[in-house]
Amino acid sequence: MGRTIGSSEQTGGREKGREPPRGSAPLWLLALITLSGTFAMHAFVPALPIAAREFGAGIGEAQLTLSAYIIGLSVGQLTYGPVADRYGRRPVLFIGMAVYCLASLAAMAAPTIHVLVAIRFLQALGGCTGLVLGRAIVRDLSTGSDTARRLSLMNLMVMAGPGLSPLLGSLLTDLTGWRSIFAALSLLGLGNFVLIWRLLPETGGTGSHDFRSILRSYGHLVRSRQFLGYAIGGSCATTSVYAFVSAAPFIFVEQLHRPHQEVGVYLMVNIVGAWLGSLVANRLIGRFPAERLMTAGNLLSCFCALVLLGFVASGSFGVAAIVVPMLFLTLGAGLTSPMAMSAALGVNPAVAASASGLYGALQMAVGAACATLSGIGGNPAVAVGVVLLSAGVLAQAAFASVRMRKAPDG
Repeated sequence: MGRTIGSSEQTGGREKGREPPRGSAPLWLLALITLSGTFAMHAFVPALPIAAREFGAGIGEAQLTLSAYIIGLSVGQLTYGPVADRYGRRPVLFIGMAVYCLASLAAMAAPTIHVLVAIRFLQALGGCTGLVLGRAIVRDLSTGSDTARRLSLMNLMVMAGPGLSPLLGSLLTDLTGWRSIFAALSLLGLGNFVLIWRLLPETGGTGSHDFRSILRSYGHLVRSRQFLGYAIGGSCATTSVYAFVSAAPFIFVEQLHRPHQEVGVYLMVNIVGAWLGSLVANRLIGRFPAERLMTAGNLLSCFCALVLLGFVASGSFGVAAIVVPMLFLTLGAGLTSPMAMSAALGVNPAVAASASGLYGALQMAVGAACATLSGIGGNPAVAVGVVLLSAGVLAQAAFASVRMRKAPDG
């Protein structure tokens, strides 16, 4: 847990009032600020049916609290990347964690489902700073295959958040009500603020770029077939799982008649799959070409989505027919994720935070679309199967488009 990125000399005991040396950052802290954004999303999922009943809202309205959060993650990441490249990582993280903490407190007192939807959007705007800058700081302090290896190692830590958060959300909902989830999230935001202040150095954003040059770099990324291939493919291969996250309470509680306390356990199984995928990636990086690992992981996800769709389309399915395919689907996603992300961030290393923000924005846009599409029709399980298979095929096509273009982008 004491692993750092950057300088090999890390002062364990800092002098009072002194920042850590520039160029070294605790990997566990980068993982913590990265997982905070998605932690808030997953923690509230088990409470969706209960909050919907309290507000007198329907399934679609309740799912908007998730969709709004994902959209907030997308918009925020797109905005924070260039700002962090211009002004630095630390100021943006301070602002983001403050917004995250205050929005969590406001969500506790939300009087209606529509107010809660709006607050969840603001909460995501704060939480997404960690998503952008955690991986951008990794890219600041490493290069090439070392970046992919460190990202996969950080993913192993980050996966603990989405794995534990549904269980914590279920526990808090049972013991003290769903509003207490947001009290816990406000404490997480406050803790992050203090840890960033005490332990995290500045690693980028020296002021050498003005906004015009950063926007030009953004334009280059948007026009880059290589970047878009990795970013769109990586997004479809990973955040399409939000279709399942969004529909899971209704699949297990309404269709399979399981108690809501079990939803967190079933969601945790998917996180275990993604964790195993990241572990496999960490072991295989350097032994096999990154693109081969990336496409192999996504092919596994496509096959599992097809198996899942076959089970649910038959009309006779149980918990195992959902959980087992999702376990291996997310394993494939965990293998694909660090490869696609590292490749995308390496297209233009000079604007790593902007690339990270744009990549993250595409991820969340795909996730929001998939979460929304999973609510269409009267059979959430079938809708999830169709969405996951379609996203997997699109990801494979995007990766293939990169392989077909051998010449550098002009």
